[in-house]
Amino acid sequence: MADPLSATKFLAALKAEGLTVIEVGNWRTHNRNSKGPWGPMHGVMIHHTVTSGTASSVQICQDGYSGLPGPLCHGVIDKQGRVHLVGYGRANHAGLGDDDVLKAVKAEAALPVDNEANTDGNRHFYGFEAINLGNGEDPWPEAQLAAIEKVSAAICRAHGWTERSVIGHLEWQPGKVDPRGFTMTWMRARIAERIKPAITYTVRKGDTLWSIAASKLGDGNRWTEIAQLNGLKDADAITPGQKLKLPKK
Repeated sequence: MADPLSATKFLAALKAEGLTVIEVGNWRTHNRNSKGPWGPMHGVMIHHTVTSGTASSVQICQDGYSGLPGPLCHGVIDKQGRVHLVGYGRANHAGLGDDDVLKAVKAEAALPVDNEANTDGNRHFYGFEAINLGNGEDPWPEAQLAAIEKVSAAICRAHGWTERSVIGHLEWQPGKVDPRGFTMTWMRARIAERIKPAITYTVRKGDTLWSIAASKLGDGNRWTEIAQLNGLKDADAITPGQKLKLPKK
Protein backbone atom coordinates (compact mmCIF):
# COMPACT_ATOMS: atom_id res chain seq x y z
CA MET A 1 0.00 0.00 0.00
CA ALA A 2 1.38 3.38 -0.96
CA ASP A 3 0.38 6.90 -1.88
CA PRO A 4 0.56 7.55 -5.62
CA LEU A 5 3.87 8.88 -6.85
CA SER A 6 3.83 12.52 -7.84
CA ALA A 7 3.78 13.04 -11.60
CA THR A 8 7.35 14.33 -11.39
CA LYS A 9 8.60 11.25 -9.52
CA PHE A 10 6.64 8.95 -11.84
CA LEU A 11 8.31 10.50 -14.89
CA ALA A 12 11.73 10.41 -13.24
CA ALA A 13 11.34 6.73 -12.35
CA LEU A 14 10.54 5.81 -15.95
CA LYS A 15 13.47 7.79 -17.34
CA ALA A 16 15.86 6.35 -14.74
CA GLU A 17 14.94 2.88 -16.03
CA GLY A 18 16.26 3.90 -19.44
CA LEU A 19 12.91 4.36 -21.18
CA THR A 20 12.18 6.80 -23.98
CA VAL A 21 9.24 8.83 -22.65
CA ILE A 22 6.98 11.07 -24.73
CA GLU A 23 4.81 13.53 -22.80
CA VAL A 24 1.44 14.00 -24.48
CA GLY A 25 -0.51 17.21 -23.91
CA ASN A 26 -1.57 17.96 -20.34
CA TRP A 27 -0.94 14.39 -19.15
CA ARG A 28 0.00 15.47 -15.62
CA THR A 29 -3.50 16.79 -14.90
CA HIS A 30 -5.58 14.68 -17.30
CA ASN A 31 -7.52 12.23 -15.11
CA ARG A 32 -10.88 11.04 -13.76
CA ASN A 33 -10.25 12.15 -10.18
CA SER A 34 -13.60 13.95 -10.11
CA LYS A 35 -15.33 10.55 -10.39
CA GLY A 36 -13.67 8.83 -7.47
CA PRO A 37 -10.53 8.45 -5.38
CA TRP A 38 -7.09 7.50 -6.65
CA GLY A 39 -4.97 5.54 -4.21
CA PRO A 40 -3.71 3.95 -2.14
CA MET A 41 -1.71 2.19 -4.84
CA HIS A 42 -1.12 -1.54 -4.81
CA GLY A 43 0.28 -2.48 -8.21
CA VAL A 44 0.78 -2.12 -11.95
CA MET A 45 -1.67 -3.48 -14.53
CA ILE A 46 -0.72 -4.37 -18.10
CA HIS A 47 -3.17 -4.25 -21.02
CA HIS A 48 -3.19 -4.44 -24.80
CA THR A 49 -5.04 -1.81 -26.83
CA VAL A 50 -6.78 -3.96 -29.50
CA THR A 51 -5.66 -1.24 -31.95
CA SER A 52 -2.88 -0.66 -34.45
CA GLY A 53 -0.92 2.46 -35.28
CA THR A 54 0.87 4.62 -32.74
CA ALA A 55 -0.79 8.00 -33.27
CA SER A 56 -4.36 6.69 -33.33
CA SER A 57 -3.79 4.36 -30.38
CA VAL A 58 -2.29 7.13 -28.27
CA GLN A 59 -5.18 9.43 -29.13
CA ILE A 60 -7.80 6.83 -28.17
CA CYS A 61 -6.04 6.18 -24.85
CA GLN A 62 -5.83 9.90 -24.17
CA ASP A 63 -9.37 10.86 -25.18
CA GLY A 64 -11.34 7.65 -24.70
CA TYR A 65 -14.49 7.09 -26.69
CA SER A 66 -18.28 7.24 -26.37
CA GLY A 67 -19.26 5.69 -23.05
CA LEU A 68 -15.71 5.52 -21.69
CA PRO A 69 -13.92 8.87 -21.35
CA GLY A 70 -10.14 9.07 -21.23
CA PRO A 71 -7.57 8.72 -20.05
CA LEU A 72 -7.75 4.96 -20.53
CA CYS A 73 -4.33 4.41 -18.91
CA HIS A 74 -1.29 6.33 -17.74
CA GLY A 75 1.12 5.28 -20.46
CA VAL A 76 0.88 3.77 -23.94
CA ILE A 77 3.77 1.51 -25.00
CA ASP A 78 4.31 1.47 -28.76
CA LYS A 79 5.95 -1.19 -30.91
CA GLN A 80 9.30 0.63 -30.72
CA GLY A 81 9.25 0.52 -26.91
CA ARG A 82 8.51 4.21 -26.42
CA VAL A 83 6.17 5.20 -23.59
CA HIS A 84 3.59 7.89 -24.35
CA LEU A 85 2.23 9.45 -21.15
CA VAL A 86 -1.43 10.36 -21.67
CA GLY A 87 -2.80 10.85 -18.15
CA TYR A 88 -2.01 10.80 -14.48
CA GLY A 89 -4.42 10.11 -11.68
CA ARG A 90 -7.54 8.01 -11.81
CA ALA A 91 -7.90 6.46 -15.28
CA ASN A 92 -10.49 4.21 -16.90
CA HIS A 93 -8.25 1.19 -17.40
CA ALA A 94 -8.85 -1.51 -14.82
CA GLY A 95 -12.57 -1.43 -14.10
CA LEU A 96 -14.14 -3.71 -11.52
CA GLY A 97 -12.21 -6.80 -10.54
CA ASP A 98 -11.83 -9.50 -7.93
CA ASP A 99 -11.25 -8.45 -4.33
CA ASP A 100 -9.39 -11.71 -3.65
CA VAL A 101 -6.92 -10.82 -6.43
CA LEU A 102 -6.39 -7.40 -4.85
CA LYS A 103 -5.70 -9.03 -1.48
CA ALA A 104 -3.10 -11.26 -3.11
CA VAL A 105 -1.44 -8.33 -4.87
CA LYS A 106 -1.29 -6.40 -1.60
CA ALA A 107 0.30 -9.42 0.10
CA GLU A 108 2.52 -10.08 -2.95
CA ALA A 109 1.23 -13.65 -2.91
CA ALA A 110 0.19 -16.11 -5.61
CA LEU A 111 -2.86 -14.91 -7.49
CA PRO A 112 -6.19 -16.74 -7.20
CA VAL A 113 -8.37 -17.21 -10.27
CA ASP A 114 -10.46 -14.07 -10.78
CA ASN A 115 -14.13 -14.98 -10.68
CA GLU A 116 -15.96 -11.83 -9.63
CA ALA A 117 -16.02 -8.11 -10.33
CA ASN A 118 -16.69 -6.29 -7.07
CA THR A 119 -13.67 -4.00 -6.50
CA ASP A 120 -12.62 -0.70 -8.10
CA GLY A 121 -9.29 -1.28 -9.83
CA ASN A 122 -9.02 2.21 -11.32
CA ARG A 123 -8.34 3.43 -7.81
CA HIS A 124 -5.48 1.09 -6.95
CA PHE A 125 -3.42 0.35 -10.09
CA TYR A 126 -1.10 2.17 -12.44
CA GLY A 127 -2.11 1.18 -15.96
CA PHE A 128 -0.09 0.73 -19.16
CA GLU A 129 -1.60 -0.08 -22.55
CA ALA A 130 0.68 -1.84 -25.05
CA ILE A 131 -0.24 -1.40 -28.71
CA ASN A 132 -1.31 -4.81 -30.01
CA LEU A 133 -4.39 -6.19 -31.77
CA GLY A 134 -4.69 -8.91 -29.14
CA ASN A 135 -5.58 -11.54 -31.72
CA GLY A 136 -2.72 -13.87 -30.90
CA GLU A 137 -1.09 -13.13 -34.26
CA ASP A 138 0.04 -9.52 -33.93
CA PRO A 139 3.73 -9.76 -32.97
CA TRP A 140 5.29 -8.43 -29.77
CA PRO A 141 8.66 -6.88 -30.74
CA GLU A 142 11.40 -7.34 -28.14
CA ALA A 143 11.68 -3.55 -27.77
CA GLN A 144 8.03 -3.43 -26.69
CA LEU A 145 8.35 -6.38 -24.31
CA ALA A 146 11.46 -4.80 -22.81
CA ALA A 147 9.53 -1.56 -22.28
CA ILE A 148 6.74 -3.42 -20.46
CA GLU A 149 9.41 -4.97 -18.25
CA LYS A 150 11.03 -1.60 -17.64
CA VAL A 151 7.88 0.39 -16.80
CA SER A 152 6.86 -2.32 -14.37
CA ALA A 153 10.31 -2.45 -12.79
CA ALA A 154 10.43 1.34 -12.53
CA ILE A 155 7.20 1.53 -10.54
CA CYS A 156 8.14 -1.46 -8.41
CA ARG A 157 11.49 0.13 -7.56
CA ALA A 158 9.84 3.44 -6.69
CA HIS A 159 7.45 1.77 -4.24
CA GLY A 160 9.69 -1.04 -3.00
CA TRP A 161 7.41 -3.69 -4.52
CA THR A 162 8.34 -7.06 -5.98
CA GLU A 163 7.30 -8.43 -9.37
CA ARG A 164 4.17 -9.88 -7.73
CA SER A 165 2.72 -6.37 -7.70
CA VAL A 166 2.46 -6.52 -11.51
CA ILE A 167 -0.59 -8.21 -13.04
CA GLY A 168 -2.39 -8.45 -16.35
CA HIS A 169 -5.95 -7.27 -16.95
CA LEU A 170 -6.90 -10.91 -17.56
CA GLU A 171 -5.82 -11.74 -13.99
CA TRP A 172 -8.02 -8.99 -12.56
CA GLN A 173 -11.35 -8.93 -14.37
CA PRO A 174 -13.31 -12.02 -15.47
CA GLY A 175 -13.69 -12.26 -19.24
CA LYS A 176 -10.60 -10.21 -20.10
CA VAL A 177 -7.79 -11.74 -22.17
CA ASP A 178 -5.21 -8.97 -22.18
CA PRO A 179 -2.34 -8.99 -22.56
CA ARG A 180 -2.56 -11.79 -25.12
CA GLY A 181 0.58 -13.14 -26.77
CA PHE A 182 2.77 -13.72 -23.70
CA THR A 183 2.08 -14.87 -20.16
CA MET A 184 2.25 -12.65 -17.13
CA THR A 185 4.16 -15.39 -15.29
CA TRP A 186 6.88 -15.07 -17.93
CA MET A 187 6.82 -11.27 -17.77
CA ARG A 188 7.00 -11.26 -13.97
CA ALA A 189 10.11 -13.45 -14.19
CA ARG A 190 11.70 -10.82 -16.44
CA ILE A 191 10.74 -8.06 -14.02
CA ALA A 192 12.12 -10.03 -11.05
CA GLU A 193 15.45 -10.44 -12.84
CA ARG A 194 15.56 -6.74 -13.62
CA ILE A 195 14.94 -5.52 -10.09
CA LYS A 196 17.51 -7.79 -8.47
CA PRO A 197 20.03 -5.79 -6.43
CA ALA A 198 22.81 -4.48 -8.63
CA ILE A 199 26.24 -6.15 -8.58
CA THR A 200 28.91 -3.72 -7.44
CA TYR A 201 32.66 -3.49 -7.95
CA THR A 202 35.17 -1.55 -5.88
CA VAL A 203 37.68 0.29 -8.05
CA ARG A 204 41.35 -0.64 -7.54
CA LYS A 205 44.49 1.29 -8.39
CA GLY A 206 45.21 1.04 -12.11
CA ASP A 207 41.64 0.13 -13.06
CA THR A 208 39.93 1.65 -16.08
CA LEU A 209 36.32 1.20 -17.14
CA TRP A 210 37.60 -0.86 -20.08
CA SER A 211 39.64 -3.18 -17.84
CA ILE A 212 36.72 -3.58 -15.42
CA ALA A 213 34.35 -4.43 -18.27
CA ALA A 214 36.86 -6.90 -19.71
CA SER A 215 37.47 -8.72 -16.41
CA LYS A 216 33.97 -8.66 -14.96
CA LEU A 217 31.75 -8.69 -18.06
CA GLY A 218 34.02 -10.47 -20.51
CA ASP A 219 34.03 -7.61 -23.01
CA GLY A 220 36.00 -4.40 -22.57
CA ASN A 221 33.77 -2.61 -25.06
CA ARG A 222 30.97 -2.73 -22.49
CA TRP A 223 32.69 0.02 -20.52
CA THR A 224 30.12 2.43 -21.95
CA GLU A 225 27.35 0.50 -20.16
CA ILE A 226 29.17 0.89 -16.84
CA ALA A 227 29.60 4.60 -17.47
CA GLN A 228 25.92 5.04 -18.31
CA LEU A 229 24.70 2.94 -15.38
CA ASN A 230 26.73 5.04 -12.93
CA GLY A 231 26.09 8.41 -14.55
CA LEU A 232 29.77 8.94 -15.35
CA LYS A 233 30.30 11.80 -17.79
CA ASP A 234 34.08 11.38 -17.68
CA ALA A 235 35.12 7.76 -18.20
CA ASP A 236 38.56 8.47 -16.73
CA ALA A 237 37.24 10.00 -13.53
CA ILE A 238 37.23 6.90 -11.35
CA THR A 239 39.26 6.56 -8.17
CA PRO A 240 40.41 3.65 -5.99
CA GLY A 241 37.78 2.74 -3.41
CA GLN A 242 34.90 4.01 -5.56
CA LYS A 243 31.97 1.56 -5.86
CA LEU A 244 30.50 1.05 -9.31
CA LYS A 245 27.29 -0.73 -10.25
CA LEU A 246 27.82 -3.31 -12.97
CA PRO A 247 25.29 -4.29 -15.66
CA LYS A 248 24.18 -7.90 -16.13
CA LYS A 249 26.52 -10.21 -18.01
